[in-house]
Formats: sequence, C-alpha cells, structure tokens
Amino acid sequence: MKRYIQYIKPYKLYFILGPLLMLTEVGGEIVLPKLMAGMIDQGVLGELGSAFIVRRALLMLMCIAIQVTGGVLGHYFSVNAAVNFSSDIRKAVFDKIQTFSFGNIDRFSTGSLVTRLTNDVTQVMNITRMALIMAVRAPGMLVGGIIMACLINPRLASIMLVMLPLLAVIIYLIMRTAFPRFDNMQRRLDDLNAATQENITNVRVIKSFVRRAFQEQKFERASQELRDASFGALRVVVCVMPVMTMIMNIAVIWVLWRGGHIIAAGNMQVGSLSAIVQYTTQILSSLMMVSMMIIGSTRAVTSLRRISEVLATEPDLKDSDAAHPEKLVTDGKVEFKNVSFKYYPERKENVLDRISFVAEAGQTLGIIGVTGSGKSSLVQLIPRLYDATEGEVLVDGVNVKDYSISNLREGVGMVLQKNVLFSGSIRDNLRWGDEDATDEEIRAAADMAQADGFVSSFTDGYDMELGQGGVNVSGGQKQRLCIARALLKRPKILILDDSTSAVDTATETKIRNMLVTALCDSTKIIIAQRISSVIEADKIIVLHDGRVVGEGTHEQLLKTNGEYRDIYYSQNDREEKEVS
Repeated sequence: MKRYIQYIKPYKLYFILGPLLMLTEVGGEIVLPKLMAGMIDQGVLGELGSAFIVRRALLMLMCIAIQVTGGVLGHYFSVNAAVNFSSDIRKAVFDKIQTFSFGNIDRFSTGSLVTRLTNDVTQVMNITRMALIMAVRAPGMLVGGIIMACLINPRLASIMLVMLPLLAVIIYLIMRTAFPRFDNMQRRLDDLNAATQENITNVRVIKSFVRRAFQEQKFERASQELRDASFGALRVVVCVMPVMTMIMNIAVIWVLWRGGHIIAAGNMQVGSLSAIVQYTTQILSSLMMVSMMIIGSTRAVTSLRRISEVLATEPDLKDSDAAHPEKLVTDGKVEFKNVSFKYYPERKENVLDRISFVAEAGQTLGIIGVTGSGKSSLVQLIPRLYDATEGEVLVDGVNVKDYSISNLREGVGMVLQKNVLFSGSIRDNLRWGDEDATDEEIRAAADMAQADGFVSSFTDGYDMELGQGGVNVSGGQKQRLCIARALLKRPKILILDDSTSAVDTATETKIRNMLVTALCDSTKIIIAQRISSVIEADKIIVLHDGRVVGEGTHEQLLKTNGEYRDIYYSQNDREEKEVS
C-alpha cells in the first residue's frame, strides 16, 4: 500500500473529512432509538403526555437534520476522494505504459493493459468510496449499538455477542473462497477485451475473408469463459445477503421472545425493547456492511495487485545509465557492430545474427530480403524500440544506449510497416511530426510526400476528420500522410519500412526523388520488397534468415550476389533476364 500513499496525499482533506462527517450520521443512528424509547415509555405510555412527545419529536427532527447533513457531506467528500484517487492511479498506469518497450507490452498483452486501465481502476475506485463511507459508519454503529443495548438491558445485549462470532466465521469463509475466483474472473475479462479489440480493429479483414461466423464463435468462447468465471465468483456473493439476513432475523426474534418475557415480568418497558430491537438490527446491519466491504475488497485486492504489476514493472529500455544523456543526433551516421537480437531471452535462435554495416551520414541505405528475413526488426533497434541482445548499434559513433531515449528518437523519423493514423483532423495528425508546424510547413511536407493533391481535393482539406486508424482514407493515402508526418520532424535519420508498398510506381519515384533533394543531409534507410524502391540507393543490404548475405550497390549485387539476383529477376520479365 505504500505505493499508493502518493496518490492519497493531494486529497488527504477529502480522505479525512469524508469519514469524520459520517460520524454525525452514525451519531444520529445511535441516538434516535434511545429518543424513540423515551417517547414511548414516558410520553405515550407514561404520564408526561403530548407536550413531552412534541418536544421529543422536535429533538428527533433536529437530530435527523444533523444526521442527513453530515451524511450528504460525508458521501460528497468520500466520492471526491475516491474519484480523484483512482483518476491519478489511472494516469500513473497510463504514463507507465508509455515508458514500456514493445517487449513489455507483448508480455502483458494489449487486452490485459486495457482491462487494468479501465475495469481494475474502477474496482479500486468503488472499494475506496465504499471504505471511506463504511470505515467509520460500520464500526461506529457496531460499537455504539452494543454499548447502548448493554446500557438498556445487558441480558438482551448478550444475544448479539453470541451472533457476532458466527457472522465473523461466515465472513472469513466467504473471503477465502471468493479471492481466487475474482482473480480468475479478471483474467477472463482480459481475454474478452483482447478478443473484442481484435474484432473491432480488424473488422474490414474479417468481412473481406467472410470470417464473421468464426470470429463470433471465438468471441462466444471468451464470453462464455468470462460468464462461467463470473458465476463462480458471484455464487459466493449471492449467498451472503440471504444468510446474514436470516441470522439477523433469528437474532431479532430471539430478542423479542426474551424481551417479551422480561416485559411481562415488569423488568423492562416496551420502548426499551423497541430500542434494543433497533440496536440489534443496526449491529447486524453494520456487520453486513463489513461483509460486503470485505467481499468488494477481495475483488479490489486482485485489481490492486494487477495495477501494481504494471507500476512495478521496470521498462526493458531505460536511459538512467546513459553516458551522454544530453547528446543530440547531429549527423545521422548509423553503424551496426556484430549485432544479434532475439525478442525473448529464453528463445534459442536469434532473429538477427551478427549484423555489421555502416550507413554514412546523408547516404541512402536500402534493405531488401524475403519476408521474415528480419528487415523490420533490424531498423527497430536504431530508435531503441528494442535493444540489441548482443553487439552495438551506434548513431554518430555513440552507442544508442548512451543517448537519452527522447533525444535519440527526436533525431529519428520512422514510418512503420503498419501505418497508424489517429482520430482527429489531417492537420492534427501531421503535427505529430512537429506540433508547432505552420500551415505552410504542413502543406510543404504533404507536397513532398505526394499527399497535398488528394488532401486538397477533400471538402474540408486539412481539416477533414479521420476515423480511428484513418479508416476513411485509402492505404496509399495513409502511407503518404505517414511519410509527410515523418518529414515534418526533419529527422537526421529517416526510416521508411516498406512505406510505399501501397502507392503506384510513378508516385513512389516522385517520393524517392524528393528524399534525395529535400533531405540530402539526412540518412535515409529504406526497407522495400521491390528492388525498384532501392535501386538508386548508395548501398543496399541483402538479408536472409537474419543475416547479411550481400552488401553493395545495385550493379555490384547484381553481379556478385545470387540472392539479390533471384529477387531482381523474379520481379522482372524473362526478356530482361535474357538481355542481362
């Protein structure tokens, strides 16, 4: 719990006032039965008459007014404390996730992280609110009710002392049974969120492959597993209220039966018995509150543990040990020295194996190879989306681990293989490259990426709202917008990961020519499936099974490298092959 003290401190006044003001409500609950007993015994059945009844009624109304005021304010401050506390935790979890490497995210899974940010934080908020309201109210009613009942008639009060251990045992058994079931329920909720996210995100693919029935079955399985887990957990909860209500009613009947005999013997008045019945109900009701709070805590503890797992996770990539945290990328020279990489430490085979090459500042480096050869994995090591398992990746002669992550990534512009746009206007999306970019700079970057033409044709132009993921533009348009976004960053190193695969060759040629002229001082690293995309590069690297099997210009590789020739001839007609 020490981890969460920092989120309580800003709202400590709310955390204090909420429970304290609930004491006024507890005071009213405790005093009212005693006042009612006096009204019955001395006013209704006694000799003090109607004047006493009126005075006692006014006193009770005043007590109720104070009780209601305290209760409303207590709830108000408790709710404020719980909502603000949970909101800060949610922000802390979100901020921590932003520091995660791709490897950290892979280990948690996206669906699980979404559940922890939403459902788990909500569970914590609910139990915090409940605890602030009940923490004083339930014990106060329990202790106050027992004291008042003992003052009126100790013999009848002893009935509660018999019931309390029985209720305590029931609460313990419920908590012990419910805890693992709620843990399982949250895991099944993770799976359902993952299935939901996958279905909604990829709905176009599902429709195009007519896989609706298959995905519905997959979702149904996840939903069924969550339903079964929820039933398993909630079966325990649904038994609580009936069992405790039965015990409370048995206690009330017992009090009435023994109290009737005491009244018949002339040792107690009717009003006093009425008060003891109310105190009995209050005592057992307070225990019911405690039991419900404990059950809620059981689920909240599971959620807190899952939240703590995120907050306690150390990012795989951090720059606390960086030798040159203030250094910026100034030239853009990239060098790999005997680099090997694998996504998981326990995996035997490397994705990349002993990679070495140099891309001088301002050069264009092409990377080509068959699918699965490790091209994307290689370039992701440059901005430290992953870290090399062995060897060194150098930028401007400095190991990338010796830069601060923000300074390193500030110098690298990257258009990923999967083009991602966000909901909002086209202009807002492009300003991810430079949030202070003027409209002229935005238009210039879009023009270089061959995007200004189609954007200007839209009714709203650069103010057109994009759907989530950019669903209302084509694949080629999305690629060009992502390139424009990277160009606005004016990076010293620009990485294009197969980012022109959806545009026609004429447009690709224009983009390629633009890169040579507009970014002549920047190092360009182009991953491509088509040799035509890298044919004019200063240097081309051929990858196969995570290894460099060729390096040189197009002409050199065509003469000396069989792998490159196979790719080249497979993309050209037989007539060109014969001429060659």
